[in-house]
Amino acid sequence: MEKKQLVKNLSEIAELLEIRGDNPFRSRAFQNGARIIESLSEDIFTLVKNDELKNVKGIGKGLNQEIKEMLQEGKSTLLEELHAEIPEGVRQMLQVPGLGPKKVKTLWQDLELKNLGELEYACHENRLVELKGFGEKTQANVLKGIRLLKKNAGRFLLNLALAEAKTLVAFLESEKNISRCEIAGSLRRSCETIGDIDILVSLKKYSREASQKISQKFVHYKEVEETLLSGETKTSVRLKSGIQVDLRIVDERSFPFAWLYFTGNKDHNTVLRKLAKEKGFKLNEYGLFHGEKSLDCQNEEEIYRALELHYIPPELRENLGEIEFALKQSIPYLVDQKDLQGVFHVHSTWSDGNASILQMGQAAEKLGFQYLGLSDHSQSAFYAGGLKPEELALQRKEIIKANEKLHHLTILQGIESDILSDGSLDYSDAQLKNLDFVIGSLHSGFKMAKEKMMARLLKAIQNKRTKMIGHISTRLLLARDGIDIDYEKIFTAAAEHQVVIEINANPHRFDLDWRYLKKAKLMGVKFAINPDAHSPEGLEHTFLGVGIARKGWLQKEDILNTKSLDEIREMWS
Repeated sequence: MEKKQLVKNLSEIAELLEIRGDNPFRSRAFQNGARIIESLSEDIFTLVKNDELKNVKGIGKGLNQEIKEMLQEGKSTLLEELHAEIPEGVRQMLQVPGLGPKKVKTLWQDLELKNLGELEYACHENRLVELKGFGEKTQANVLKGIRLLKKNAGRFLLNLALAEAKTLVAFLESEKNISRCEIAGSLRRSCETIGDIDILVSLKKYSREASQKISQKFVHYKEVEETLLSGETKTSVRLKSGIQVDLRIVDERSFPFAWLYFTGNKDHNTVLRKLAKEKGFKLNEYGLFHGEKSLDCQNEEEIYRALELHYIPPELRENLGEIEFALKQSIPYLVDQKDLQGVFHVHSTWSDGNASILQMGQAAEKLGFQYLGLSDHSQSAFYAGGLKPEELALQRKEIIKANEKLHHLTILQGIESDILSDGSLDYSDAQLKNLDFVIGSLHSGFKMAKEKMMARLLKAIQNKRTKMIGHISTRLLLARDGIDIDYEKIFTAAAEHQVVIEINANPHRFDLDWRYLKKAKLMGVKFAINPDAHSPEGLEHTFLGVGIARKGWLQKEDILNTKSLDEIREMWS
């Protein structure tokens, strides 16, 4: 073991001992030992070999033995013990600037956060603001630190990638010779997480010089940190956010073919090319060729039509049966953003949101919604400022006042009730019946045995007050896997009891996973696209959820919040 690694190990032991709650003097001894070893002018290996390290001031008997073990055995039994006891995700929190062992210990023990993804989500829910030793400024700094750490992680949440892509497209579109500039790849397919961004540009007048001009504009974009590849038709950069962006430049005639090619996943494209070959064509990013001549297709619809296929929306291009379906019949008209009439699962300052009820209502009204279903946390979610029973009546009074100030939007009073360990909801039936709706959600006990978890969820679904189940798998993308449950049984129960399953549109969740949606629909389940918003800006995540719903083949009639307020009230009466 090199001296550098030895110092690193000693420092890590010091931090982990503090997180574990050991005697502070022991932790301090390891931290001091790390500094002593780092500043030693003598050769550390010689000192250990000659048993002289114990004579160095500040190196006690216990520390001397630990250092000997590391240098002679190449390992530390104590460090291995600490690694086994403290989850890796908790240890990674120490990498966040400003988070020392004391704060990490608080986050782990008081909020039960086990990794950076859960920490980031807790920040978005404002759970650090009231936490002892933290506050609003610390929370903001933690978020900033997490973004820096994620810079080179390789996968990015859809909302971050989409924001970067839209800004970059707007920057490129200012060039007069560009006729079209569009997002392609997994981002256009509304995938939950994004590896890189694909942008396709067509030029009104294509030439090598014109293409190079666009490439140069691209690499000099203010957010570019590094140029990875620069060519006539393809240029790749890495942005300051860490996301790689691939720019491809084509002429106007080739654009529809290139857009098709760079949107579908690899398997979708392979099947398309095979189908084209069977019909006597050759399909690639440059055209649909019959012999040496390409067909003149003005858009993707015409390309699919030439292959005797119904148009396949981008979100479906995953080679999961969409091509076979489109050969036989029309793809159904999928739900669209304009179909949404309202929004549920919204938090305010009554629990862990950062805006008042009126401010959330006004923001929803600006987005064109007709109703907003307020659903702050219930009493058991004490960490999120959950409402006590007596606060429900006070909140309703504020909702009435807010509704008087709104023009076209009605706020409904709901609650996001914790589903307790036995499957009960968080208030008495008498208290719940006064609410307009109830969302039942799991917020704890994720490691419960599958049988017990299923009984817990099924009991909540069977409760006559439950109108929706929120973020049913409890997953956090890039942070936490979902719970182990029997989805078929859940869907059967939800359909039988007319309980809506939420498509949580918060980009940290996108839960229910779109891969289950088609089956759930066939079983009679209805859905609600909810933002799980904790801020006015968070309401816009609802529209990201539409892409997830489309990936699951959902139509307008499958989605609760495409209905009018009168229709919903009639359903719930």
